[in-house]
Amino acid sequence: MRSFVAVAEDLHFGRAAARLHLTPSAVSQHLTRLERELGTALLDRTSRSVTLTAAGEAVLPEARRALRAVAAARSVALRAASGETGRLRIGFVDSAAYDLLPRLLAAFHQRFPEVHLDLRETSTEAQIADLGDEVDASITRDVEPLEGVALTPLVEEPLVAAVDDEHPLASREALDLAELADEAFVLFPREHVPMVYDRLIGVCHVAGFRPREGAQALQYATMLGLVAAGYGVAVVPAAARVVGSEHVAYLPLRDEHAVSALELALPAAAPSPLAQAFRDLSGEVAPTISRLLDPLRAEEAPADPSD
Repeated sequence: MRSFVAVAEDLHFGRAAARLHLTPSAVSQHLTRLERELGTALLDRTSRSVTLTAAGEAVLPEARRALRAVAAARSVALRAASGETGRLRIGFVDSAAYDLLPRLLAAFHQRFPEVHLDLRETSTEAQIADLGDEVDASITRDVEPLEGVALTPLVEEPLVAAVDDEHPLASREALDLAELADEAFVLFPREHVPMVYDRLIGVCHVAGFRPREGAQALQYATMLGLVAAGYGVAVVPAAARVVGSEHVAYLPLRDEHAVSALELALPAAAPSPLAQAFRDLSGEVAPTISRLLDPLRAEEAPADPSD
């Protein structure tokens, strides 16, 4: 088809062959095979001239469209293979939507505007179970290394204490986690998010106590609403402050180990090109978010006058 278009435009086998970097005999063979395939002559050829037949005149615009379609298909295939187009299914925990996820999505859309993003909010445990089948990449929280899962650290954010605004500790600038040992904690139910639950229990254990369990919530927004209502205190990632009530006070913790990590999880075996592109971009965006969180760390908070 490409040989036919070149000859039809030049009406000369030698010039068409030069354009195509072929020999005139190769171009002639291409034309013979095409005419045999179509069942009709496309060119009238003599030793002195080449002209289009009526069939050739009719086929020429269709041939040009066909070549453009082939070129477009090749371009689409190459861009999809390199992660520039297609569909990317991203799972995420709700706390990632407070700050990290919007920044990642904005940066990804700017770089890959033709990629359709399918977003699915669910627990870390559900994401890990669906990874590779229902989701291509997952933003998880506090995941330990798992077989078959490639984890990329994104943001390690400080944990902060959340108390209602009438609590005796509400006016403090910062505190030690152990100061909450006698408080009732608003917690996630372990059966819903065992990884996040176990992480918090571990953080409190290092501080010398096990939290006294009070009310339970399935979302940080609900948890902080219960704190505002006086049902107990909570320890939450710093980013969760954006959903809190004005009746909640957030206090940095001095405990160096009181941190929570967001990671990007991909299938360890053959992640999709789009998932790899998302991972690479996440590695560029995440450090900028970590710098924004630095002022929230207790070691940078002003000295507490009561100490």
